[in-house]
Order: sequence, then structure tokens, then C-alpha cells
Amino acid sequence: MTTSQIYMMLSIGLYLAAMLYVGIYYSKKNETTADFYLGGRTLGPFVTAMSAEASDMSSWLLMGLPGVAYLTGVANAAWTGIGLAIGTYVNWLVVAKRIRTYSHHLDAITIPDFFSKRYHDKKNIINLVSAIIIIIFFIPYTASGFAACGKLFSSLFGVDYFTAMVISAAVIVGYTALGGFLAASTTDLIQSIIMSVSMVVILTFGITKAGGIEAVMSNAENLAGYLSLSHTHVPETGGTGNYSILSTVSTIAWGLGYFGMPHILLRFMAIEDKAKLTLSRRIATIWVVISLGVAIFIGIVGNAMTSAGEVPYLEGSKSETIIIAISRLLSGHGVIPALLAGLILAGILAATMSTADSQLLAASSSVSHNIFHDFFGLKMDDRKAMIISRLTVVFISVIGVFIASNPNSSVFEIVSFAWAGFGATFAPVVLCSLFWRRSNKTGVLAGMLVGAVTIFLWKYIVRPLGGAWDIYELLPAFTLALGTIVIVSLLTEKPSKEIQAEFDNYVINIHI
Repeated sequence: MTTSQIYMMLSIGLYLAAMLYVGIYYSKKNETTADFYLGGRTLGPFVTAMSAEASDMSSWLLMGLPGVAYLTGVANAAWTGIGLAIGTYVNWLVVAKRIRTYSHHLDAITIPDFFSKRYHDKKNIINLVSAIIIIIFFIPYTASGFAACGKLFSSLFGVDYFTAMVISAAVIVGYTALGGFLAASTTDLIQSIIMSVSMVVILTFGITKAGGIEAVMSNAENLAGYLSLSHTHVPETGGTGNYSILSTVSTIAWGLGYFGMPHILLRFMAIEDKAKLTLSRRIATIWVVISLGVAIFIGIVGNAMTSAGEVPYLEGSKSETIIIAISRLLSGHGVIPALLAGLILAGILAATMSTADSQLLAASSSVSHNIFHDFFGLKMDDRKAMIISRLTVVFISVIGVFIASNPNSSVFEIVSFAWAGFGATFAPVVLCSLFWRRSNKTGVLAGMLVGAVTIFLWKYIVRPLGGAWDIYELLPAFTLALGTIVIVSLLTEKPSKEIQAEFDNYVINIHI
């Protein structure tokens, strides 16, 4: 191991140790499952905003998005970013305060719990279906985060991929299982800061090595279709590919996914003072817009660095390691640059871990609270419930580790599919539960099932047909799921007067 690698490893080691310390610290503050899964609803506005967005922006922010921009140019990455920025703002604007107020009055501590209590589902069928959906889409999503950590250490230090991945997973599981929601939220805040510093350092260093901002833009302008919003660059031929209006609309549809992300919605439910959500919304939106823009530009800068001979050409899924390649180059310039490079790599870990910990909590709550406790009716005191919750985190992580044993999948593709899954199954239910009094239990159950089935059918059967069918699966699945909720709700019995009264009391008078 070289001297620069030792210094990078030192930075990363200190970061991982700090995350474990946070978990140990907050483990003493968890007395009930409500504390473990929702932090006792004590989050301040800054922590709420930054932890929500850090848990949202997984490793794809520092790997997937720059990789797409590096290879094919602006179009796909930019429209994705625009959709996400709009979705972030609207979600904070119209959903946050309503779900915080409603879930608090219903005493709901998980998203399936909220759905079930909102529609007075005495048999907890909604709880069960929602929990199964969370498990289906979150375990592979979490596994992709473990895999990203394994790729990072394997490519940098030449260590065994599986060993590196297991160690990274153990740290994530450690602080999440110990500290629960408060530990995950606090580490997310720290990780969002590290991610921000990392992007600034990479961008500044990259521009310098590429020959300045003019050289970066000149390189991009010389690549056919690279800076276009209606065409893509085709690296194999050097020509352009068409980016249709339909593709643009379906890519912007990424923003619809926000309304159904359990790990983000939980942050809304956990804020201490709902009056401070406005401040949280502003902080979150500004951070997201800047981060997405910088991530895309890093991809553009990385391509210019390749043209300048500073980093090798990265084809296919290897393009997602552009920041790692730049970090390796930075580490060769002395002790301080090597420590900074380690910090940047810790930023990639931060992006991965901040999402993985939130997903683990959401998935474990689905198993222990929504399935064991609510659906099967297993009675347990807080101590036993906490033990089961922590064991569930470990169990789900073990499954994720086995899934992550194959390092060849694309981070961007895995994230986009899981994102579509939650956007199609939960987003229509969240919107109807918060904005439509007439929606009922039968309608939302039908909507969730239609959304889940459509995601798989569109992804693996319809979309491969190409042409007009080649659109992001979230858009058609969301549309069909929402339409199903509306039609089935109208064709079946109205909600009881009690349910409608609750809606009026807890939601209708809330001012955005």
C-alpha cells in the first residue's frame, strides 16, 4: 500500500469510526420503538432538511449521475435533475406539513402504519401489503449501496470486493441497529456536509487539471450532442442520439417518486415543530439544486480530463467511478491532497450510507412493527420490540449482502427501478390519503397492487419493445395506479363518517 493510500485510508477510517460513535451515543436514547423508528418526533428544521435529502441522494449522486453525464452528456442527467428538483420542492410544499399533522394525530410511526390508520383497516391488510412492497424494493436498493462501498475499496486499494463490502455493511448496520432513527438522521446531516465538501473539492481540482473552465466547455462543445437537451452524445460512434419529448417527460417524472419515498416521508413525520417545515423546505431545495448541478458538471469536467489525458477513458458502467479516478489523481499530490482524497471517498461512502441506513430502518420497521406486531398481532413490551427491531435490521442486511455479492450491476439503473417502485405504489396513495376525502381502503389497495405489477411489466416486457414504449416505467405505473385508486374508490362504498371527520379535522384546515 502506497503512502497516499495510507493517508486516504486514515481519512476513511476516522469517518467510519465517527459514524459508529454516533450510533453508540444514540443507542442510550432509544427507550421505545417510536424512538427507534421516528426519534420521538424531535428533529429540528436543519437536521430534518439535510437528513431527508442525504437519505434521498444515495451513491448515485456521486457515482450514477456524474457517470451518465460523463458518457452521454447533459440531456438525460439534466432532465433527471430538473425532475428531482421540482419533486423535492413540491413534496416539501404540499405533503410535509399534512403528513406530519395527520400521522401525529393518528399516532402512526411508519408509512404502512399511517396508511392503515388513515383508512381504519382493522385487519391490517394495507399494513401487510405496504410492508411487503417496502421489502421488495428496499432490500435490492440497500444491496446496491453495499455494492458501491465494495467497488470503492476494491478499485482503490486492491482489496477483495466481498470483504470490503461486508466491512462497509457492518459499519452501516452497526450504527443503525444501535442508534435507530436519531443516529441515522444525525449521521445523515454529517454525511450531507461531507458530500458537499467532496463535490466542491473534486470540481475545483478537476477544472484545474482539465486546463480551466474554457477547456472544459470547449471539450463539451466539440462532442456531438453533448450539451444538448434534446439529443445525447453516443460515445461508441461519436455521433448523436435523439432525446425525444416523450423521453424528456418520462425522465422529469422522476420527481413523482418523492411523494412515495418512505425514508423521506419519515423525516416529515419526525420533525419536532411543523411550523419550521418552511425553513426546512428552503434549506432542502437549495441544497438539492446545487448538489445536482455540481454532480452533473463533475461528469462534464471528468470527460474533459479524459480528453486532456489526466484520467483514462471510462466506458459503460465504469463511468460511474469518475470521481474515484479523480480522487486517485488528487491523492498523488502530497499529504494534504491525499487526506482530501480520502475525505472525498468518505463522501461517496456518506452518500451510500445515508441512504442505506434509512432504507434499513424503513424495511426493518415493515417487518417487525407492521408485519409481526400489527398484522400477526404479536404482543411485546418495548424491550422485546427493540430487540426484534435491531435483529430485523441485521437480518435484512444479511440478505442485502448476498444480493450485493455481484458487483457488475449499474448503480443508476438499480436506483431508478427502486425509485419507480415506490413512486408508483406509494406516491398515489400518499396524495389521495392527504388530499381526497373520498378515497377508501379498497381503492388504495387496488392502486398499490396495480402500481407494483405495472412497474415490473413495463420494465421487463413493455419498455424493451422500444419506440414510444421506451419511457421510464414510473410515469405509466404512477398514472395507472392513481387512476385505479380513483375509479375503484368511486365504485365502492364511501368512507365512514368517522374517517371523513378525521380527514376534515386533521387535514382540511392545514395551510401550506
